[in-house]
Amino acid sequence: MDILKVQNLSLSFKTNDTDNQVLSQVSFSLEKGKTLGIVGESGSGKSITALSILQLLPKNARILGGEIMFFNQEKINLLELSGKEMLDYRGKHISMIFQEPMTSLNPSITCGEQVAEVIHYHLKTTKKEAQKRSIELFEEVKLPDAKRLYHKYPHEISGGQKQRVMIAMAIALNPSVLIADEPTTALDVTVQKSILDLLKRIQKKYHTSIIFISHDLGVISNIADDVLVMYQGRVVEYGNKINVLQNPKEPYTIGLLNCRPTLETKKGRLPVLTDFLNKKDEENKHHKRMNNLSEEIILSVKNLNKIYWSDKNLLGKFKTGFKAVNDFSFDVYKGETLGLVGESGCGKTTLGRTLVKLIESSSGNMAFKGKSINRLSKKDLKNFRKNVQIIFQDPYSSLNPKLTIGEALMEVLKVHNLNVKNKRNRVYQILDKVRLDRESFTKYPHEFSGGQRQRIVIARALILEPEFVICDESVSALDVSVQAEILNLLNDLKDEFGLTYIFISHDLSVVKYMSDRILVMKDGSLIEQKETEDLYRSPASEYTKSLIKAIPKLDLS
Repeated sequence: MDILKVQNLSLSFKTNDTDNQVLSQVSFSLEKGKTLGIVGESGSGKSITALSILQLLPKNARILGGEIMFFNQEKINLLELSGKEMLDYRGKHISMIFQEPMTSLNPSITCGEQVAEVIHYHLKTTKKEAQKRSIELFEEVKLPDAKRLYHKYPHEISGGQKQRVMIAMAIALNPSVLIADEPTTALDVTVQKSILDLLKRIQKKYHTSIIFISHDLGVISNIADDVLVMYQGRVVEYGNKINVLQNPKEPYTIGLLNCRPTLETKKGRLPVLTDFLNKKDEENKHHKRMNNLSEEIILSVKNLNKIYWSDKNLLGKFKTGFKAVNDFSFDVYKGETLGLVGESGCGKTTLGRTLVKLIESSSGNMAFKGKSINRLSKKDLKNFRKNVQIIFQDPYSSLNPKLTIGEALMEVLKVHNLNVKNKRNRVYQILDKVRLDRESFTKYPHEFSGGQRQRIVIARALILEPEFVICDESVSALDVSVQAEILNLLNDLKDEFGLTYIFISHDLSVVKYMSDRILVMKDGSLIEQKETEDLYRSPASEYTKSLIKAIPKLDLS
């Protein structure tokens, strides 16, 4: 029995005097108590379709046709409801877990108050009753120490915990339909698995119908009953999970399935969507990339510690400290890609930023090309940062929204006083290298897609011609097709410029594909390090085994 039915939905965005159609004749059904997985690359129309159901579209959006039927006690076309009438359906009957919990939660209100506000508004309860129910919801979604976390602000909790707060808010009114928009993107595999298990448990308990949006077919296969594949605003394939994923008929679906690296993927070029959409010859797709490894140690880290101190005593001395990096030692060889994996909060990003001197270490020694970098003069630090660059996790927040891409890239050359005769031509050259057109020079960050912004921050890191690059979760939020392009690009640039990488990620499939050796990190400490194939074949620690076991695999059962 259907609870929701979308028929021939078409939608456009009005920009200046032109209408850009973003959805065309989209149709699907959601059965009561079942999960529909919607998959497709960025810009395919997944999120816009979900936002249309709740009438949360931007002002320049225009419905061109179609209907969205909701079957509750009566049959209602949601598109015909007024804004005031729709308020009674949002949260109460149809709820949504938004894509990015950090930006979806209000940073100035505690997590508990945000959930209580929903309960108080819709159910007309007292504030004390709303608080009590919020704490119960926090306990239901398995948040630790629910009473304490009620009073915490979003920035004070981890990504996985923020996602659980969003889920608690979404289920607060026991809705019939739950829309989950990329709820596990950028979460490490163990947190991702726990979120998926939580959603399944909630569905079973309340008989909730779920629309689950993702770019990861592995995740979709683990939670969905039916799968809808979208491309450029259209439905290209739709049906039972097993039929769609086991016997895909469309080149686009076949491409999505093959772009995703798995534990079985060999070194070489990853296939990208154009290989399938254009039906090109794939005979070279597993061509082995050049092996640039040497025995020369380019970076040596010995007994590195980073402690964050808190709670001063009466004399102003710190009483307690949190060890984000704990007695960490390793070497990086010139020309290799060293993978660094671990759960959220284990210290991966802190370690990466300490290595590039964005965070000062508490103790230990770091040496780059045999020279200690613990205490560098201002001049030496500038020269070090020219040779050692970092690609940050979130390209959008690491780019200045007020600067064009050309200005942002030329700024790097000016800061380092590089004697480049024609800085504009140098920027054009690096844009060519990362496969962005030269018109990008005059555009602003918001005018680019996620994959294009990732190419921009790669260009910014490489314009100084460094020897060593730290990639901090540089593909974590990208859909699988764009991810494959970026990974291929990083490998191509590595071979061309003779780069050495530290590749930080929570996605063990991606790390396995990229890395020659892997370090496993837990609670700031090094658990084990091995060559890639050895680590996956015979992990020594139970922690590493649990990480590998948590990797989502295509579930066709």
